Amino acid sequence: MRFGFHISIAGGFSRVVERAEARGCETIQFFSRNPRGWEYSPLNKMEVEAFRSSVQSSDLSPVFLHLPYLPNIASAKSKFYKRSIHSIATDLERAERLGAHYLISHIGHRLEASEDQAIEAVSQGIDQAFQKVKNAVILLMENTAGQGTEIGYAFDQIKKIIDGVSDHERVGVCLDTAHSFEAGYDLSNKDGIERTLEDFDQTLGLKRLHLLHLNDSKTPLGSRKDRHWHIGEGHIGREGFRCLVNHPLLSHLPGIMETPRKDTVEDLKNMKVIRSLVNSAPLSSSPINRKGI
Repeated sequence: MRFGFHISIAGGFSRVVERAEARGCETIQFFSRNPRGWEYSPLNKMEVEAFRSSVQSSDLSPVFLHLPYLPNIASAKSKFYKRSIHSIATDLERAERLGAHYLISHIGHRLEASEDQAIEAVSQGIDQAFQKVKNAVILLMENTAGQGTEIGYAFDQIKKIIDGVSDHERVGVCLDTAHSFEAGYDLSNKDGIERTLEDFDQTLGLKRLHLLHLNDSKTPLGSRKDRHWHIGEGHIGREGFRCLVNHPLLSHLPGIMETPRKDTVEDLKNMKVIRSLVNSAPLSSSPINRKGI
C-alpha cells in the first residue's frame, strides 16, 4: 500500500511536493482552491507546469484532487444545486490540468429531501457535470459517517447513485475508514473487516474501490459522528489498521491519511505508525482498550 496525506496548497502548488516529501508520502491528495469558499482564481499556467514537473520528478503516484466542502448535489431544491454541479465540472477540468487521476467528492446532505430524492439528485448532478466536462478523470464518491442528513453512509445508497449515472464507468469510490466505522461498519477487527469487504464487494464490487482514507475514529462504532483521529489511537485501533493495510484485497490500494495536525510532527507520527503495521505480527489487545478513548 502506498501511503500519503492531504497536503496544503498554502503558498502555491509549488510547495506541495516539498511538503509531501517531508512527510514521506508516496501518494498525495490536495485541493485546487480554497476548500471553504465558492470563489477561485484561474489556474496559473506556469505554476501548473512547475507543479506537474515536480510531481513527475518525484515518486508520488497516484495524485488525488479533493473537491471543496461547500458543493452539495444531494438536494435538487437547494439554491446551491446548480452552483455545486458547476463546481464539480470546474474541478474535473482542474484535475486534468494538474495531472490528478481522480477527483474526490463528498456525497452531500439531503436536507428536506427523502433518501430516494437525494440519490436521484446526486446521480443527475453527476450526469450534468460529466456532460459539461468529458475527460478521463474518475470521480470518487467518498462514503459518509451519516451525520445529520448526510447520505452515502450505506453501500447500497452509493450503489443506487452509481446505477443512476449514465456514464458510471467514470465513477468510483473512496472508502473512508473513520466514516465507515462511524456509520456502523466494524473495522476494528479481522472478522468485522471481512464482513465489511464482503458487503462492499457484493453491493458495489471491489473494482469500484480506488482509494482508502486511512483515519481512526474518535467516536464509537455507529456513532454517526464524523471525528477523525490519529492512527491506532481511536476506536478502530492498531489491530484494525494492521488488518486493513495487510489485507490482500486492499494492499494494492493507495491510502491517504487525513488525521489531525498542527504541524508536520503529527503527520510524521501517523506515517511511522501506519508503516510499522505493514506485515507486522498482531497485537494481543487493541489500543482502544488500553487507552480507554
